[in-house]
Amino acid sequence: MSEPISGAAAGAAGWKLLGGLAGIGAIGAGLASVVVMCAMTPRSPREWAVGLISTIMFSIGGGAAVIQHYDLQAWAHSPFGLVAMLGLVFACGLPGWAIVRWLFNYVEAKRTATLADVVRDVRGQP
Repeated sequence: MSEPISGAAAGAAGWKLLGGLAGIGAIGAGLASVVVMCAMTPRSPREWAVGLISTIMFSIGGGAAVIQHYDLQAWAHSPFGLVAMLGLVFACGLPGWAIVRWLFNYVEAKRTATLADVVRDVRGQP
């Protein structure tokens, strides 16, 4: 007769089912989104959606890029390393909302400008 699966084993199986390391990235991205949204309150539901998506994408993409660039994948083999990876993913998402918000504000201010006007503005030419 087989023994029942313990709670810890069931939890580990569930974690693997959800993606394991992807779950760490999702937690970091979600926390970064909450912090950024509290610090810079969105002005509209549309801005909230854009901010949430951009913060999550900056967290996941930026965190993965930093981990890959510095060859930190070995950290995934220890609980402390996973927490450190979570911190990296979190930190990479924080500037995402601000960058996207600045970009949208710039585009909104230049809504009637031509492409040549925008190029001159970016180059700093009068």
